[in-house]
Amino acid sequence: MKKLILSFALMMSMMSFAQSFEGEIFYKNTVKSKVLEIEAEKWLEMLGSEQHFYIKRDHYKSETNGKVAQWQLYDAKSNKIYTKPGNSEVLLWNDAAINNDVVIKSEVKAHAAKILGYDCDEIKMTCKSGIQTFYVSAKLAVDYKLYEKHAYGNWSVFLKQANGLSLKTIIETPQFIMEQEAVEIQPRPIDEAFFKLPANAKSTKNPY
Repeated sequence: MKKLILSFALMMSMMSFAQSFEGEIFYKNTVKSKVLEIEAEKWLEMLGSEQHFYIKRDHYKSETNGKVAQWQLYDAKSNKIYTKPGNSEVLLWNDAAINNDVVIKSEVKAHAAKILGYDCDEIKMTCKSGIQTFYVSAKLAVDYKLYEKHAYGNWSVFLKQANGLSLKTIIETPQFIMEQEAVEIQPRPIDEAFFKLPANAKSTKNPY
């Protein structure tokens, strides 16, 4: 279960602007549980009911109010994703070149929704892990070439199709359905130092 939650938190942090967008997107999350043992409120407690996502060229960082993972940070130089667990000061890292998921097929529907005034296309990916649906706008671009080595979480595959960030994401797994939707977009410069790991941070390979 912990492996599932950590992996999902990493994926949502990424799914979570042309000239690449630089700034922050604030998302709200909702969950529908598909297992009797865990109520929707418990999933939100673990995964977080909100997320702040920050991106600058080939750097990104996300912060959540969930108990399992407090934040994730992608370091392009090492091609690693670092996760700050809620119960430890030791960071867990994943090799972003390794992807345990597989995209079986993708479908695109143009002009499927309008979110915060942005016209969005729908990208629906059927994966080994479940169904992932994204609503993306061409006006919010990301250069997918900056993330060609970032296979984890289907990120490079998604960006190559979307060329932008998702303003709404629906992830369906055997355990739950999670919907994440942007409620605020703030284009703004972000200092490079924001994407640095904390000084003297200890880390270990994610065992999950």
